[in-house]
Amino acid sequence: MGITMIKISTVYFAAGVLLGYYMSSTHSYLLAPVHVHINLLGWTSLTLAGILYYLFPSLAEKNAGKWHFWLHNIGLPIMMLSLAMVLVTENNTFLPGTAIGATITAVGIFVFVWNILKNLKAP
Repeated sequence: MGITMIKISTVYFAAGVLLGYYMSSTHSYLLAPVHVHINLLGWTSLTLAGILYYLFPSLAEKNAGKWHFWLHNIGLPIMMLSLAMVLVTENNTFLPGTAIGATITAVGIFVFVWNILKNLKAP
């Protein structure tokens, strides 16, 4: 799971860089919140979690590790797409999607924290 998570994180990294490049080229920074969250929660957080799952495979084997993987990777795209739609359309109709995606992602992160605190042991 660790390697898979790192690979997924590089897709978020590419998306974040492309979005940043677009904003810089057009001098429109409307999507800056999406750019920041993709880079922080997609690239950085998933890379670090993937490294931990790789270094400590027992964490990835726990149900908490699997739940974290799926919740994070389901919630984040929902949150990012919904937030982008809110910003681009200036329509709050998509705010529930942002909230739902953020909640799913946050729950996944809390499951990750619980997994680390409960199951990470010195060799």
